[in-house]
Amino acid sequence: MSQRMEPAVWAALLMSVAAFVLFVPYIAVRYRRRGELGLGNMALAFAGPLYGLALFFYVFAPFPPVRHDFCDAIGVRRPQLIPFHFLHDIGKAATGNGPMAMLHNPALTQVLLNVILFIPLGMFARYMFGRSVPVTAIIGLGVSLLIETTQLTGDWFIYPCPYRLFDVDDLIANGLGGLIGALAAPLLSAVPGQRVHAEPGEPRPITWRRRLLASVCDLMSFGFLYVPTVAACAALMWVWQGGISSTGALPYSHFFFNATVERVGFWGPWLVLMVGIPLAGSGASLGQRIVRLQAVTADGSRPDVKARLVRGLTGVGGFLLLNHFGSVSGPAAVLAVISLIALFKTSQHRGFSYLCARLTLTDSRMPSGQAASTELVP
Repeated sequence: MSQRMEPAVWAALLMSVAAFVLFVPYIAVRYRRRGELGLGNMALAFAGPLYGLALFFYVFAPFPPVRHDFCDAIGVRRPQLIPFHFLHDIGKAATGNGPMAMLHNPALTQVLLNVILFIPLGMFARYMFGRSVPVTAIIGLGVSLLIETTQLTGDWFIYPCPYRLFDVDDLIANGLGGLIGALAAPLLSAVPGQRVHAEPGEPRPITWRRRLLASVCDLMSFGFLYVPTVAACAALMWVWQGGISSTGALPYSHFFFNATVERVGFWGPWLVLMVGIPLAGSGASLGQRIVRLQAVTADGSRPDVKARLVRGLTGVGGFLLLNHFGSVSGPAAVLAVISLIALFKTSQHRGFSYLCARLTLTDSRMPSGQAASTELVP
């Protein structure tokens, strides 16, 4: 892997983890504030932090280990305080004439990279936060100054001496990049999927994408609750069993320990998300509530306990239950395929669970009198 690609790879890995953790809360917030998701908004919301992480790793990584001879091994890094000194470096590194020779000039390439590096910052700062062009340019220059100062101080004195060079020409190039980005920010409006089709409180059409998103939120919510439940249960079991004995073994069998942790780790989140939430509400799952959906009977009334329980056990809850006792390649996979087909084939994308429970799926913002009789048209 090249040195220039490594920061991007680390940024992508960390952003993928962050996106997985924040996915469900982000969906919930967007549906409350906008009334809908908007793939363009989600793409920009992902791209902004991804760029920030890439910028961080590009300007600071790799982080060298601190040894007793660190400063001797690194060498003296005196700050470069002469403005436009890069012109001298470009002339010194030139190996010929013409456009191709200029493109292969390492000094010119470095300057261009420093300009390009801050163009996204200017675009995001102006477009997503509504800043003016002068303010955005100042933000870009300020971020660049913060980076250069961090490099000058050895990451704020974590290192005994700087391992990267403070260069005033970097401030000039970064500031220019921020200004170009501020001027180019309106281009981000061309990203599709950003326009809001109605007020946040107005109901929306029930689409297969919205239903599938609700199922994804249900599965991810179970995973989020499963991990801390298992960790808490394991810690309590550890304390209860007295930790590790002097022989290095647990006082009770590993089978008993693992079985208890597995049962509590699964049944706790499953009962809360797949049984408790549907029974406590209209029958809709947590994911369906997040995307503003609800379950009603044919006449628009609230489902009874039996219908709510059936809906919870024949949807994602049933898939998790079958998967827990069997295999994904068995009954759980069959239920997943049936549910996916029903998602497309049933009216208003009710899906298999709502057919089994004989319920209707509506937008939770729909007036109660219209919930069962009105179908929205996109």
